[in-house]
Amino acid sequence: MSIYLVVFIVLSYLALIKCIYYRHRRTFAKSFARVVNVLSGRGTDGADVRALVVTAHPDDECLFFAPTIIRLVEFNASVHLLCLSEGNYYKHGAQRKQELLDSCAVLGIPASRITIIDHANLPDDPKADWSTSLVSSTIAKHMRAHSFNMVLTFDGRGVSGHANHVAIHKAVRHLANTGQVPNDCCLLSLVTVGLLRKYMSFLELPLSWLLPSCLRCIIGSQGYKQAKAAMLCHRTQLLWFRYLYVTFSRYMFVNTFQVIPQGPKNLKIY
Repeated sequence: MSIYLVVFIVLSYLALIKCIYYRHRRTFAKSFARVVNVLSGRGTDGADVRALVVTAHPDDECLFFAPTIIRLVEFNASVHLLCLSEGNYYKHGAQRKQELLDSCAVLGIPASRITIIDHANLPDDPKADWSTSLVSSTIAKHMRAHSFNMVLTFDGRGVSGHANHVAIHKAVRHLANTGQVPNDCCLLSLVTVGLLRKYMSFLELPLSWLLPSCLRCIIGSQGYKQAKAAMLCHRTQLLWFRYLYVTFSRYMFVNTFQVIPQGPKNLKIY
């Protein structure tokens, strides 16, 4: 294979990525509104969206959900964050809480929309078995208080496989299966991809665009700089492998979501 052909293929692939990004920029508003309208059963626009991002630890918001948060804020949605621990695994809980506030400020979430849970039975620990009942009741209480019409969290594999991430998905599934979610609220889970796709950086974008998903959130170079700046607020977490993650993870550029199906509406949240 000649060098010219290789250059042509590389440039063509990069041009494809650029085209996908700009197409996403043009169509995101309609795509997002369609998802909300279909799942909630009513018309809405960005200003009507009250979105709750549920995470396990400070830094999850930028390591995994930054493209979504950035795009929702651009869409004028009211974005809230519920973090179910203060990240005290290495006894840096107090510092990590402030880091989370600083990170969210960079991403566009004001401190008034951030809730950090500090509960003895919800420790930051990959070996801890978080109670589904406790996590689901905590999330349900927050939903009742703020009338969210969109909840976004991890899927059953938790992106990194962390037990605390998986526990949140189980809890949200429990709420969905037992009818404890309002009719106008849609539940979305962040798709976990394989190791190779996970570390292809922005080069993974065509795969995310072609494979079926309910919602895609994609950011470009400016959004990536914003997401990176948010991660740099987490000074206690800036170990060498996190620099590699920020550089190579596709989750710094794109999020894809699937719907968490809901069961019969036997119970209602008022």
